[in-house]
Amino acid sequence: MGSMVGCITDFFTYETTKSVVVKSWFVGIVNRIVQLLIISYFVGWVFIHEKSYQVKDTGIESSVMTKVKGFGDLNGQVMDVADYVFPQQVCGARTNISMTFDSFSTLRFPVEKGFNCSNNDDCKKHLGSVLSNGMITGVCLNSYNGTGHCEIYGWCPAEDDNVYIKPMMDVVKFTIFIKNSVRFPLFNVTRGNFISTMTSSDIKKCTYHPEKNPFCPIFRVEDVLNITRQNQTALGGEIGINIEWKCNLDWGLEYCLPKYSFTRLDAPFVKNAVSSGYNFRFAKYFMTENGTEFRTLHKAYAIRFDVMVTGIAGKFNTVQTLIHLVAAFTSVGLGTVLCDIILLNFLKGADQYKAKKFEEVSMAQIEASLSQSPDSQLSLKQGIKSSYDSGAISLANSDQPI
Repeated sequence: MGSMVGCITDFFTYETTKSVVVKSWFVGIVNRIVQLLIISYFVGWVFIHEKSYQVKDTGIESSVMTKVKGFGDLNGQVMDVADYVFPQQVCGARTNISMTFDSFSTLRFPVEKGFNCSNNDDCKKHLGSVLSNGMITGVCLNSYNGTGHCEIYGWCPAEDDNVYIKPMMDVVKFTIFIKNSVRFPLFNVTRGNFISTMTSSDIKKCTYHPEKNPFCPIFRVEDVLNITRQNQTALGGEIGINIEWKCNLDWGLEYCLPKYSFTRLDAPFVKNAVSSGYNFRFAKYFMTENGTEFRTLHKAYAIRFDVMVTGIAGKFNTVQTLIHLVAAFTSVGLGTVLCDIILLNFLKGADQYKAKKFEEVSMAQIEASLSQSPDSQLSLKQGIKSSYDSGAISLANSDQPI
């Protein structure tokens, strides 16, 4: 019963801050250094670098339109935009094409080895096998020498990868025109990558350069390859064009400008002998006079440009400013916590400091003291200096050896 009453009494108690002034050079220097570091962190990193006094919008809405221009020669055939950009909505340029002409859908022998047979049951075992030139039908066909081959259904003739065609080196002279617009819905701000100081004639004549002309929306393929340090003789791969919008709306919209950067996206596979570069297949279909369909298969080796847009916009906000100011003022008190740990645990006179810092006073003691002398002070021993204007107790070096 007594312990329960004691717990209830302890719960309904009030703790007040008691100031103890410790005149120690070491503790004072530590305290000021910690406070200086905390203030420097909030001023330099939180407010200046991160601009935490702003409200941020990262959910941008963006659109990108691209056009590739240029003429090239591929194996004696002139190539323009309609020939080397495929599909037409994707930013890319084909550098080489391997074609298989006049392929008909027909039944034929498999090209792959390991599909010999003596009856249909031998071929039915291979049903569902993944082949590069057709599908197994489950029928065994006997050749002239008596050895059977499983029949497949596919396009004939099959693709021939051994044909070498010299790449179209003119692709490095092509240009890429990028039109990009972004909108920050939180602030209802819309921007485009054509800066206001550039006229229509300036845009048509300019070419992007990271230092001399960093806001031109026209890029030479050769310059992009040089920036990404890619070998121009080995044309093929995926190049990323990143448009970064980092806008401080407190400065004004004229300072909200795009920044372009380039990187090789498929860099881990550049030296891979199995699958390097970028290629794809497509077919063009035709019809004979008797209604039979045939096709021309194209295997294209190309440079693919992926345009990516990222952005963040910030603007001053009173609530965000107050939140971080309160956090800064609160964090400055960490210096006091560190100094208390040092004084209570690591320096001489820790017991004396603990006795001065923590003191229990009951209402009975207060009433008894006031009844004896209204002007008396509580718990002040002879020799301890008291500051009447601040309520602080000062411990000099003579009182507490450090």
